[in-house]
Amino acid sequence: KLNGRIETEYVFQNFDLKQFGIEEEIYREKPWGTAHAILSGRKVVKEPFCVINADDYYGYDAFKKMVDFLDQEASDSNFSIIGYEVGKTLSEFGAVSRGVCKVDASGNLEEIIERTKVYPKDGKIFYEEDGEEFPLDFATPVSMNFWGFTPAVFNITEKLFVEFAEANKDKPKAEFFIPLIGENLVKTGEATFKVVPTSNKWFGVTYKEDKPYVQDSINQLVKNGTYPEKLWS
Repeated sequence: KLNGRIETEYVFQNFDLKQFGIEEEIYREKPWGTAHAILSGRKVVKEPFCVINADDYYGYDAFKKMVDFLDQEASDSNFSIIGYEVGKTLSEFGAVSRGVCKVDASGNLEEIIERTKVYPKDGKIFYEEDGEEFPLDFATPVSMNFWGFTPAVFNITEKLFVEFAEANKDKPKAEFFIPLIGENLVKTGEATFKVVPTSNKWFGVTYKEDKPYVQDSINQLVKNGTYPEKLWS
């Protein structure tokens, strides 16, 4: 479908750690995680880039704002993350996990606070922690794993990955996630992450019951002209 329309390169995660200077063989049950997936593209990606989940809908506005950021603002010490309003990311069929973005006065990320049980109730939004319920404002920015980087992130990530792999060699299910990169860079001051707000609604299938709603939502975007019925024809 993409042949002749978009230049495409494929890279693959593998378990070989010798390329990172780790001689010891470490047993794994699955790939090393999303941040390792980014690292796998280090020999191919030579320009500012974004990272998304392959099976989620992020919206035109979010992509447009990310492209503008990468073109106009990104630098080797200034990255980005798209911030969605939490109220536009929830499921009607159960609680979801969301990374709540704490943002400073300049619009930069201070930290991501993981809330594992977020849900709508009686027209409001709540999260649960230690069995206690707390309110959450509808417009609270959350991360849906839409990040913007420059290739400078590869050297930083490689260093962090080596430390992670050696520290977790006896944990075959431990995963090296993208937020670990953001957390480290913000904490050390090596880079900032601009939280770029979007008005778009995020679609994804968390529960099987979400599927009809997602399908209807995509069909509505086609009907109102946001997307053509056939993307690649």
